[in-house]
Amino acid sequence: MSRVDFAYGAAHRLRTACHAAARHVGAGRRLLVYCTDERRLRRFDALLWEFEPTSFIPHTRAGDPLADRADVILVSDPSALAGMPSPGWLLNLDLDCPPQAERFERILEIVSGHEADIQAARRRWAQYQQAGHDVRGHRLPASHPAAGNHRGA
Repeated sequence: MSRVDFAYGAAHRLRTACHAAARHVGAGRRLLVYCTDERRLRRFDALLWEFEPTSFIPHTRAGDPLADRADVILVSDPSALAGMPSPGWLLNLDLDCPPQAERFERILEIVSGHEADIQAARRRWAQYQQAGHDVRGHRLPASHPAAGNHRGA
């Protein structure tokens, strides 16, 4: 089964997800980012280009000819996710659990302070636990660039 880490207390879910992606790429890991909400995934894609002026995170959409070279692959289609080889790590930006979650060594979940986000995260937490995954929660420290009362894009 997978280990699922919930990072909660993010002032801005997508900006925090960008920081998480940057940390994983910096550690030499490839990362799949899953979200069926195209609008949210497009915002995340745009933030990856601009969240830090001096950084670049090589990323692309699943199905792109350069996807095998990108450090971060954005996936919106559940069947496409199911058909992709797992790099081991998945960042879930969807409101539901990803399909076939057990294929991933680790799943990262970012939770903001918005009530709807908190409620959706609680449902995912329960689903992961019921499926037998190792679920852990981590409060983001107030000093984290995307935690606390910081107002991000």
